[in-house]
Amino acid sequence: MSSRAFVHSPHSTYERVLKRPLDLILSVAALIVLSPVMAAVALVIALRMGRPVLFTQERPGRSGVPFQIIKFRTMTDHRDEHGELLSDEVRLTRLGQMLRSTSLDELPELINVIRGEMSLVGPRPWLMDYLPRYTPEQARRMSVRPGLTGLAQATARNTASWTERLDLDLAYVGTITARKDAAIIAKTVAMVFARSGISHEGHATMPEFQKDSL
Repeated sequence: MSSRAFVHSPHSTYERVLKRPLDLILSVAALIVLSPVMAAVALVIALRMGRPVLFTQERPGRSGVPFQIIKFRTMTDHRDEHGELLSDEVRLTRLGQMLRSTSLDELPELINVIRGEMSLVGPRPWLMDYLPRYTPEQARRMSVRPGLTGLAQATARNTASWTERLDLDLAYVGTITARKDAAIIAKTVAMVFARSGISHEGHATMPEFQKDSL
């Protein structure tokens, strides 16, 4: 895919100058405040599921540049007789379901934000395999840093269709403001406490993105 599909010109002083420093300040503060919670989650995972406690996976960052996303582990590594991983639904543990429903599994991504690989708010970083499946218009979601949360998550979390999620991501990329970021964070917190929109119908999270799934 052409790199021109990832080009994005910041629209405001907030996006050009303030968004990254605020990401850094708020993420460091959140990491300090939430460190006891993260330590407790890590201990429970180690006791209930064993090691490793963290799950890392290559994801596309801004302009499609790959980085290692960091999450708390929510699944086992159980495989079939051919050595292939079992489905997410089978490998997702009861503890993992609880961590996902409360978004506690996402807390280590604060490290990604501090590193500059992610933002607190932006389009979620989907799988690397999805990159060649985007149309040039859809690829504009990759023109900014991916977010720990985003407009799609604040609106419908995992219950939205791929079309709806892409439309919301593109709407966000087109109008990034401090007010919108604050509203998205507030709505995300409300959805997490309500434990709503955790999974798409019939799936542990979301079905795989395909061009023909739109």
